[in-house]
Amino acid sequence: MPHVLVKLYSGRSELQKTVLAQDISKAVAASLGNPEDFVTVGIEDVEESQWVDDVFKPEILGKDDTIYKKPGYDPLNC
Repeated sequence: MPHVLVKLYSGRSELQKTVLAQDISKAVAASLGNPEDFVTVGIEDVEESQWVDDVFKPEILGKDDTIYKKPGYDPLNC
């Protein structure tokens, strides 16, 4: 029963979020061999100005053992 939480910059439409959730659900189901009905996807909007403090520092930085797709950016050095 995988649950995926996506945090992204605010401003995406409800249609974009719905399509993203559907695509993620299909990919997770196919990768894990689960029925798609077992997958849930949550999407949370984050203001760009809050990304570093609300997402990058607490959820990405220093979590190399649990982040399987590493970011190609470092907002601390931009």
